[in-house]
Amino acid sequence: MNEMEGEKSKKYFRVGIYLRLSNEDRDKQNKEDNSESIKNQRNMLIDYIDKNPDFALIGEYCDEDLSGAGTYRPEFERLIRDCELGKLDIVLCKSQSRFSRDMEVVERYINNKFKEWNIRFIGISDNADTDNSGNKKSRQINGLVNEWYLEDVSNNIRSAFNSKMKQGEFISPFASFGYEISSEDNNKLVVDPIASEIVKEIFGLYLTGRGFTGIAKYLNEKNIPCPSLYKYQKGIKLNVISDRPREQIKWSTNAIKTILTNEIYLGHLIQGKRTTVSYKNHKTINKPKDKWIRKENTHKAIIDEETFKKVQIAIKERTKATKSTGIIHNFSGKVFCAECNRYMRKKNSSKHEYLVCSNNRDGYNDCINKESIRYDELENLVLNEINKKIAKYYDEEILEQESSKKDNSRNTLKIKFLEYQKEEMLKKKSKTANYLRNLYEDKVNGVINVEQFKELIDNYNKDDNVYNDQIKSIDNEINYYKAKEETSKNNENLFSKYQQFKNLNRVIIEEFIDKICIGKINENTNIRDIEIKWNFE
Repeated sequence: MNEMEGEKSKKYFRVGIYLRLSNEDRDKQNKEDNSESIKNQRNMLIDYIDKNPDFALIGEYCDEDLSGAGTYRPEFERLIRDCELGKLDIVLCKSQSRFSRDMEVVERYINNKFKEWNIRFIGISDNADTDNSGNKKSRQINGLVNEWYLEDVSNNIRSAFNSKMKQGEFISPFASFGYEISSEDNNKLVVDPIASEIVKEIFGLYLTGRGFTGIAKYLNEKNIPCPSLYKYQKGIKLNVISDRPREQIKWSTNAIKTILTNEIYLGHLIQGKRTTVSYKNHKTINKPKDKWIRKENTHKAIIDEETFKKVQIAIKERTKATKSTGIIHNFSGKVFCAECNRYMRKKNSSKHEYLVCSNNRDGYNDCINKESIRYDELENLVLNEINKKIAKYYDEEILEQESSKKDNSRNTLKIKFLEYQKEEMLKKKSKTANYLRNLYEDKVNGVINVEQFKELIDNYNKDDNVYNDQIKSIDNEINYYKAKEETSKNNENLFSKYQQFKNLNRVIIEEFIDKICIGKINENTNIRDIEIKWNFE
């Protein structure tokens, strides 16, 4: 056999090397640089191939900044496809953990599929080699250790994030529209001077009667960039899932609703609303509200408490905007039939606008309140009633006298007395807690036996439960009297802002009126009862 025939008969193994950079050993100057860790892995693997003359490097597969858990890794997936297609004979890694730390992945491929595809796996630093049947158990033990490591890392990260959230630190990589992450502290939010003005305008527009869709349409017509486009224009890279080019993404109804209901604009952080199933399953799930982490006054507010509260009340009323204009009419969600409690819907004719019971529509006459009421007449009636209230309450001297009386009112005295009762009750609880500690010491020292200890403990628990119930009852009473005082103050503040109105708008109605009930027309008098339920009575 000549030299050429000997070369042809020589067996070569096609080798694919897999490299992965894990977070714990990242060493980069910047994201674009090839990490030192990747270079070291490559050098180690190439050196190993050079020492084995029957190894031939066919392909390199490199994943950077990606976890070794069971998450999607593009180069790893390409490696698996090439193995399945028979393009490789050997998969070479620095260690088994570089291939995967997930025991399920290790079992599926290294211990099963690779055998089926006739692929040999070699991990240099931990001596993992599927050609060596004697080290299968050690490979499996290493796999378990790697999985435990992943779980520990995941738990540590979750614990660290929870701690940060409880301390009021912002942990998201992107700030909500209206804010930006401080350049001095990555866990602190600061107001974005441009976007914050748009947020204020959105709240203002909603209070003037525009619905979610109407506001979105208004902002799009003014060519105001939506949150994702605004961030993109500022150089912030977001992963936006959309069939449209980024520049064509517009304001949507959901975007408006998200802003109007987000307490972040009050200066509060509510985090931890969602989590993943596990460190292996990255599917996002919603957490119950009682598991959310709330921290108030962590950053500067954009919207004041009063405005935010008004918007939330308006949203709960579930009013609908007119399709043609996107604007909610003044009485939407406020006017109800006194006979059947259904809402009064708005109708238009060639001459006037009307309100009619919604229980009488589309051929059905299920309510005895048949007659409609003219919209403009109701507006005049309500406007007059509001102005009467203002005239009655506006006298500043009377307000000052009333305010002075409230300071010495029974409510204030009652609150002080209840707080004294609560303090005394807490002292009793403290004494019983000390008694419990002494009781335990007596048991340990043999002063009392186990039966006596149990009986005394039962008595202690009964007393403690009684104290807790009494404290809870006192707290409820305190909150009740405080709410009464707050209501009085709110009424005073409300009327002190105004003197008289000439025209009605949605903001005025929201501020003064809770509900308007329209009764049926009396056949004898041709008059109908109209009851206005105020926010302050």
